[in-house]
Amino acid sequence: MKICVGSKNPTKVGAVEEIFPEAAVDFTVVPSRVSPQPMSDEETRSGAINRALECRKASPDVYGIGLEGGVMFIGDTCYLCNWGAMATPEGNIFTASGARIVLPEEISQKLKDGKELGEIMDSFAQRKEVRNKEGAIGIFTNDLISRKEMFSHVVKLLRGQWEYWNMEK
Repeated sequence: MKICVGSKNPTKVGAVEEIFPEAAVDFTVVPSRVSPQPMSDEETRSGAINRALECRKASPDVYGIGLEGGVMFIGDTCYLCNWGAMATPEGNIFTASGARIVLPEEISQKLKDGKELGEIMDSFAQRKEVRNKEGAIGIFTNDLISRKEMFSHVVKLLRGQWEYWNMEK
Protein backbone atom coordinates (compact mmCIF):
# COMPACT_ATOMS: atom_id res chain seq x y z
CA MET A 1 0.00 0.00 0.00
CA LYS A 2 1.34 3.43 -1.00
CA ILE A 3 0.09 6.50 0.86
CA CYS A 4 0.80 10.11 0.01
CA VAL A 5 0.16 12.70 2.74
CA GLY A 6 -0.64 16.16 1.41
CA SER A 7 1.69 18.00 3.77
CA LYS A 8 5.27 17.94 4.99
CA ASN A 9 4.13 18.80 8.53
CA PRO A 10 5.78 16.17 10.76
CA THR A 11 2.73 15.85 13.02
CA LYS A 12 0.54 14.92 10.04
CA VAL A 13 3.03 12.59 8.35
CA GLY A 14 3.84 10.97 11.72
CA ALA A 15 0.17 10.33 12.42
CA VAL A 16 -0.24 8.49 9.10
CA GLU A 17 2.95 6.48 9.65
CA GLU A 18 1.72 5.47 13.11
CA ILE A 19 -1.71 4.27 11.93
CA PHE A 20 -0.48 2.66 8.69
CA PRO A 21 2.85 1.09 9.80
CA GLU A 22 2.74 -1.46 6.97
CA ALA A 23 2.39 1.19 4.26
CA ALA A 24 4.99 3.07 2.26
CA VAL A 25 4.19 6.61 3.42
CA ASP A 26 5.46 9.60 1.50
CA PHE A 27 4.40 13.22 1.47
CA THR A 28 4.08 16.06 -0.98
CA VAL A 29 3.24 19.70 -0.43
CA VAL A 30 -0.08 20.34 -2.15
CA PRO A 31 -2.51 23.25 -2.07
CA SER A 32 -5.49 23.02 0.24
CA ARG A 33 -7.40 25.49 -1.94
CA VAL A 34 -8.87 27.07 1.18
CA SER A 35 -7.71 30.08 3.15
CA PRO A 36 -4.44 29.75 5.09
CA GLN A 37 -6.56 29.79 8.27
CA PRO A 38 -9.76 27.79 7.74
CA MET A 39 -12.53 29.38 9.82
CA SER A 40 -15.28 26.73 9.71
CA ASP A 41 -15.85 22.99 9.68
CA GLU A 42 -16.86 23.22 6.03
CA GLU A 43 -13.71 25.05 5.00
CA THR A 44 -11.43 22.81 7.07
CA ARG A 45 -13.08 19.66 5.66
CA SER A 46 -12.76 21.00 2.12
CA GLY A 47 -9.06 21.64 2.67
CA ALA A 48 -8.52 18.04 3.80
CA ILE A 49 -10.43 16.66 0.80
CA ASN A 50 -8.55 18.89 -1.62
CA ARG A 51 -5.20 17.76 -0.21
CA ALA A 52 -6.19 14.07 -0.45
CA LEU A 53 -7.35 14.46 -4.05
CA GLU A 54 -4.18 16.31 -5.04
CA CYS A 55 -2.11 13.44 -3.62
CA ARG A 56 -4.06 10.95 -5.71
CA LYS A 57 -2.79 12.62 -8.88
CA ALA A 58 0.72 11.26 -8.21
CA SER A 59 -0.01 7.67 -9.21
CA PRO A 60 -3.04 5.49 -9.94
CA ASP A 61 -2.33 3.16 -7.01
CA VAL A 62 -1.69 5.81 -4.35
CA TYR A 63 -4.02 6.47 -1.43
CA GLY A 64 -4.15 10.20 -0.74
CA ILE A 65 -4.56 11.49 2.80
CA GLY A 66 -5.24 15.13 3.56
CA LEU A 67 -5.22 16.48 7.11
CA GLU A 68 -6.31 20.02 7.85
CA GLY A 69 -6.45 22.01 11.06
CA GLY A 70 -8.80 24.93 11.49
CA VAL A 71 -11.19 26.66 13.81
CA MET A 72 -14.96 26.88 13.94
CA PHE A 73 -17.44 28.99 15.85
CA ILE A 74 -20.57 28.14 17.77
CA GLY A 75 -22.02 31.54 18.45
CA ASP A 76 -19.13 33.65 19.73
CA THR A 77 -17.18 30.65 21.06
CA CYS A 78 -14.20 29.60 18.96
CA TYR A 79 -13.19 25.93 18.86
CA LEU A 80 -10.12 24.25 17.47
CA CYS A 81 -11.14 21.70 14.82
CA ASN A 82 -9.43 19.25 12.51
CA TRP A 83 -10.49 17.17 9.56
CA GLY A 84 -9.04 14.34 7.54
CA ALA A 85 -9.83 12.83 4.17
CA MET A 86 -8.67 9.67 2.44
CA ALA A 87 -9.02 9.34 -1.33
CA THR A 88 -8.66 5.77 -2.60
CA PRO A 89 -7.54 4.45 -5.99
CA GLU A 90 -11.12 3.27 -6.51
CA GLY A 91 -12.38 6.84 -6.27
CA ASN A 92 -13.87 6.72 -2.77
CA ILE A 93 -13.41 9.58 -0.34
CA PHE A 94 -13.68 9.01 3.39
CA THR A 95 -13.77 11.94 5.81
CA ALA A 96 -13.55 12.28 9.58
CA SER A 97 -13.20 14.96 12.21
CA GLY A 98 -11.59 14.88 15.61
CA ALA A 99 -11.11 16.64 18.90
CA ARG A 100 -12.45 20.11 19.61
CA ILE A 101 -11.58 22.42 22.44
CA VAL A 102 -12.50 26.01 23.20
CA LEU A 103 -9.81 28.53 22.40
CA PRO A 104 -9.27 31.50 24.72
CA GLU A 105 -10.94 34.79 23.77
CA GLU A 106 -7.60 36.49 23.11
CA ILE A 107 -6.78 33.79 20.53
CA SER A 108 -10.28 33.99 19.05
CA GLN A 109 -10.02 37.75 18.61
CA LYS A 110 -6.69 37.51 16.80
CA LEU A 111 -8.19 34.88 14.49
CA LYS A 112 -11.09 37.23 13.74
CA ASP A 113 -8.51 39.92 12.96
CA GLY A 114 -7.13 37.67 10.21
CA LYS A 115 -4.08 36.08 11.81
CA GLU A 116 -3.23 32.38 11.45
CA LEU A 117 -3.44 30.14 14.49
CA GLY A 118 0.13 28.85 14.06
CA GLU A 119 1.51 32.38 14.13
CA ILE A 120 -0.67 33.30 17.09
CA MET A 121 0.39 30.21 19.03
CA ASP A 122 4.11 30.83 18.54
CA SER A 123 3.69 34.28 20.05
CA PHE A 124 1.24 33.17 22.75
CA ALA A 125 3.35 30.22 23.93
CA GLN A 126 6.67 31.99 23.29
CA ARG A 127 7.82 28.97 21.30
CA LYS A 128 8.77 28.33 17.69
CA GLU A 129 6.96 26.10 15.21
CA VAL A 130 4.13 25.10 17.56
CA ARG A 131 2.16 23.90 14.50
CA ASN A 132 4.93 21.36 13.74
CA LYS A 133 5.19 20.14 17.31
CA GLU A 134 2.58 20.07 20.09
CA GLY A 135 0.10 22.36 18.34
CA ALA A 136 -2.54 24.50 20.02
CA ILE A 137 -4.12 21.30 21.34
CA GLY A 138 -0.89 20.48 23.19
CA ILE A 139 -0.61 23.95 24.67
CA PHE A 140 -4.23 24.11 25.83
CA THR A 141 -4.36 20.53 27.18
CA ASN A 142 -1.12 20.91 29.13
CA ASP A 143 0.52 18.43 26.72
CA LEU A 144 -1.99 15.67 27.51
CA ILE A 145 -2.92 15.58 23.82
CA SER A 146 -0.40 16.40 21.10
CA ARG A 147 -1.17 17.58 17.59
CA LYS A 148 0.17 14.28 16.23
CA GLU A 149 -2.10 12.36 18.59
CA MET A 150 -5.08 14.48 17.55
CA PHE A 151 -4.40 13.73 13.88
CA SER A 152 -3.70 10.04 14.67
CA HIS A 153 -7.25 9.78 15.98
CA VAL A 154 -8.61 11.21 12.72
CA VAL A 155 -6.42 8.85 10.67
CA LYS A 156 -7.73 5.90 12.73
CA LEU A 157 -11.27 6.97 11.83
CA LEU A 158 -10.30 7.13 8.15
CA ARG A 159 -8.61 3.73 8.25
CA GLY A 160 -11.56 2.17 10.06
CA GLN A 161 -14.02 3.44 7.46
CA TRP A 162 -11.80 2.25 4.62
CA GLU A 163 -11.40 -1.21 6.20
CA TYR A 164 -15.16 -1.49 6.77
CA TRP A 165 -15.86 -0.49 3.18
CA ASN A 166 -13.38 -3.11 1.92
CA MET A 167 -14.99 -5.83 4.07
CA GLU A 168 -18.42 -4.99 2.64
CA LYS A 169 -17.31 -5.37 -0.98
